[in-house]
Amino acid sequence: MYTVKQLSDLAGVSVRTLHYYDEIGLLKPSSVGENGYRYYADDAVLRLQQILFFRELDFSLADIQAILDQPDFDVVGTLRSHRVALLDRVGRLHDLIQTIDSTILHLTGDIPMSKKKLFAGFTPEEEKHYEKEARQMWGDKAVDDSYKRLNGYSVQQKEQIGTEGQAIYTDLVAAIGQDSASPVVQAIVARWHQHLRYFWEPNVEALRGLGDLYNDHPDFARNLGELHPNLPEFMREAINHYCDGLES
Repeated sequence: MYTVKQLSDLAGVSVRTLHYYDEIGLLKPSSVGENGYRYYADDAVLRLQQILFFRELDFSLADIQAILDQPDFDVVGTLRSHRVALLDRVGRLHDLIQTIDSTILHLTGDIPMSKKKLFAGFTPEEEKHYEKEARQMWGDKAVDDSYKRLNGYSVQQKEQIGTEGQAIYTDLVAAIGQDSASPVVQAIVARWHQHLRYFWEPNVEALRGLGDLYNDHPDFARNLGELHPNLPEFMREAINHYCDGLES
């Protein structure tokens, strides 16, 4: 049995959310102690998992409750459906991440990119969907600030940003052969990190992801490999050392 606090920690949802789910009848505790504490057994834990899966797929709480309360609700079959839907979303998100990173390199002048490719991974419906989702997750101000940052640079500023980006990659190529953890290489990676902030504010996990992407994705590995065959792997090693330093 789990207390509200234990289930909250296990599932990564707030205690207030669990209380609300109890109030609307979506997730009732398995038992309530004489002290008024709620306790949740394994069946309630599995029901919460289903609720969170459906929420991830943008179902309303009312629709989720109607589905879960069906007498013939099939847990295994529903999990299989969740898996298919989430894999489809992962594929779309991967395309969008690739488009974002390609756009960054395009704007910094490192990789030419056609206007059509700027919108790779997006249909009009998906573009609206992801903007709506971003506004729900981070609020209107955060999203508007991001658009403003990307669109607010003057032609001169964009040229300066592009020049800085080219210099960073030129210096990285020149440093190949040195220890990727050396102060010289790490100083270049720090400049690369700072340069990304012209467009977004990546956390450590995102920085590591970019290092993997540059090395593992065929398009990025090919484009960076044109600068130097060893650049993709060198960047990943250097970025990982840099992120280790940020985490410590």
